[in-house]
Amino acid sequence: MKTAPETGRPDRQARAVRLGPRSVVALLLVSAIGVAAFGWPLLAGPSSQVSAHAQDAPWLFAGLLVLLVGVVAAAVSDGGVGPKAVAMLGVLAATGAALRPIGAGTAGIEPMFFLMVLSGRVLGPGFGFVLGSVTMFASALLTGGVGPWMPFQMLSMGWFTMGAGLLPGPDRLRGRAEVLMLAAYGFLAAFAYGTVMNLAGWPFLDSLSSSVAFQAGAPLDENLVRFLAYCLATSLGWDLGRAALTVVLTVTVGPALLRALRRATRRAAFEAPVTFEGTEP
Repeated sequence: MKTAPETGRPDRQARAVRLGPRSVVALLLVSAIGVAAFGWPLLAGPSSQVSAHAQDAPWLFAGLLVLLVGVVAAAVSDGGVGPKAVAMLGVLAATGAALRPIGAGTAGIEPMFFLMVLSGRVLGPGFGFVLGSVTMFASALLTGGVGPWMPFQMLSMGWFTMGAGLLPGPDRLRGRAEVLMLAAYGFLAAFAYGTVMNLAGWPFLDSLSSSVAFQAGAPLDENLVRFLAYCLATSLGWDLGRAALTVVLTVTVGPALLRALRRATRRAAFEAPVTFEGTEP
């Protein structure tokens, strides 16, 4: 069989998890529930009681775990997850969890984000979503950061990593152009992650103590202005630091890590069928 160099065609990038119909449905379902969980305060009616939902996080966390298991089960039923993919998931999730405590998030020093970008790019959106969620779960256990915010972090990181797998040209784009694209994505997605996470805590501010707090029943445009002011006042510095570090690491370390990840996926031969050859007695 001819190799890619012999045929002159670009090498087709292997995927650790191929998205089949069931996987896509499961991802859409968990994403829709996540969007509702993050965005309901902006659409809440005047009679809604925001504080009454402050205790919902444990239920969301339990439901999210069930849905994540459903995503994995759907991928298995589609033939997309094997032992090699599980092993790769474990290694990358453990590495990301170990990177997160570096800097403890101070001024946005969170090197795990660049690893998520590159892993999602090489291993695909399905693997990326599960990897991002599992990594955040593992890092929370490692750092003692378990709390009502954790299910929101798992969803946000899953989206963050999945987005890198949806970027164009996975089989064709290589070299400096690919690295610059990943750096730009990492920069924008780092801000998006911080902005989405702000939605998880912003509605529960005391409206009497801050002019940027959520106002239940206020018009959508007024609450959006308040939310923007809240983001600028509370998280802009951290988001900028996270985005800048992600860009720097992607540009400097990214090319070598991309080659290593692609070499590992080729050697793992995720998409090669498993056959068993018997011997004559």
